[in-house]
Amino acid sequence: MILSMTGYGKSVATFNEKKISVEIKSLNSKALDLSTRIAPLYREKEMEMRQMISKALIRGKVDFSIWIEKDASADATPINSALVENYYHQIRNIVERTGIPEPQDWFSTLLRMPDVMNKTEIEELSEEEWAVARKTVEEALENLVDFRRQEGAALYKKFNEKIDNIAELLASIEPYEKSRVEKIRSRIIEGMKNIPEIDYDKNRLEQELIYYIEKLDINEEKQRLANHLKYFRETMDDGIGQGKKLGFIAQEMGREINTTGSKSNQAEMQNIVVKMKDELEQIKEQVLNAL
Repeated sequence: MILSMTGYGKSVATFNEKKISVEIKSLNSKALDLSTRIAPLYREKEMEMRQMISKALIRGKVDFSIWIEKDASADATPINSALVENYYHQIRNIVERTGIPEPQDWFSTLLRMPDVMNKTEIEELSEEEWAVARKTVEEALENLVDFRRQEGAALYKKFNEKIDNIAELLASIEPYEKSRVEKIRSRIIEGMKNIPEIDYDKNRLEQELIYYIEKLDINEEKQRLANHLKYFRETMDDGIGQGKKLGFIAQEMGREINTTGSKSNQAEMQNIVVKMKDELEQIKEQVLNAL
């Protein structure tokens, strides 16, 4: 079964007073094109997370985000009460010695003093927290792969429908193909008869007709196209990562359909070829999304 490159996955976990959120989005791309937005605490693990994403997703334009939301009470900047008290006594001493008026708003004055509300501790990533964060990344990746699998199933169904349509259109060419040979022969002979002053060798004309009709023969193109249709189905069933190969097969199918069209000198056959091209174009559009 094929997978789509389009997907979305999200996972949320908690650790102490923190809420850890991971979100991953992916679209189609020729290779892995990864953009990351990582909370500062987890940046030391960026390479490990990139390896996890590369292994799980293989290909696609991927946007990865991991961020932290903390409880407001836990994240509040603490007030250094000892330092506030120290500043208060220093200012009172200065007031008493100099006679300078006391501040009208003591709290406003004291809270503006250096380091009173300065959060100086440096947070370090613990093994326990990273284990939780890593599990959250894994779950988000699993959710995205499940999304890709669902989209891939829709692609698989769509491709089979289009392949069936092309196969039916290819089979519908046969009646016109048989009748056109006699029409070509009759048209050329009638044209020769309408030119009475020209004398021609009937045996030579027959040989030239055979040569001309052989050049218009499309049996090989039909056989090759049928083989490509079969190979396309088999490749879809080969497993994950067949998107590029399916694209190459679709190109080969296009060559055979185009050659068939160039050899079809009958309106009905050319109409069928146009319909086959339309079905193939829809395959080519969607195969860009296949992983």
